[in-house]
Amino acid sequence: MFGICSTLTEDPDAYPTFRLWTVASDGETVLAMLMTPPFNLLVGQPADPAALQFAATRLMEQSIVLPGVTGALPEVDAFAECWQRLSGTSRRLRMAQGIYAVRTVRLPPAVEGGMRFANTDDRALIVEWFEAFAAESLPEGAAHHEAEDVVDRRLRSSGGFALWEDREIVSLSGFGGQTPHGIRIGPVYTPPPLRRRGYASALVAHLSQHLLGGGRDYCFLYTDLGNPTSNRIYMDVGYELVCESADYAFE
Repeated sequence: MFGICSTLTEDPDAYPTFRLWTVASDGETVLAMLMTPPFNLLVGQPADPAALQFAATRLMEQSIVLPGVTGALPEVDAFAECWQRLSGTSRRLRMAQGIYAVRTVRLPPAVEGGMRFANTDDRALIVEWFEAFAAESLPEGAAHHEAEDVVDRRLRSSGGFALWEDREIVSLSGFGGQTPHGIRIGPVYTPPPLRRRGYASALVAHLSQHLLGGGRDYCFLYTDLGNPTSNRIYMDVGYELVCESADYAFE
């Protein structure tokens, strides 16, 4: 016997408003889902796979509008199939993603320059590069966070940005989204004229090593599986594939 609970939360250090659903069975939570409108529903790994169909049915009964769903395989496929049957919509794969994690970093060979952490003086450049990253890397049709809002929240929170400098700033990596044991890396961006010089690899490696040295058990990140270059860069510094994920749009 399942039951579902919904919580609407406002967190000024995260996103303006997000909604959390939990499904319980016999007093134990077996599924969690999160949505920050207008972005996709995020589906966690269920302790009981039957909870996915129950959750989809209850969201439909509550007249919840879902632009899409994102999650690891196979649970994202199971939820999407249920939602398609209930809503009569179709789904389109916007991005096949890989989730990687690292516990021990392999620093790349010497790369010119060094890492430093960003401050408010770097805000304008970070906003510009954040927008460039979104235009180049995010799925077509996906809703985007306002770059200025994201950058400002990161700069005043426990997350932030690290920069690689080689006489000038040449690469950027964000970090944040702490979990009890890990922390997320991203976005990672190097302007096209400065690529293939090892800057992004060096930055991600040194940033990950710093965060692990500060007490995180692991760092994790998301990649576009359709971009073999970025996947190879992360694996070269010690990241290992944990699972595959999918970003679907409902149409």
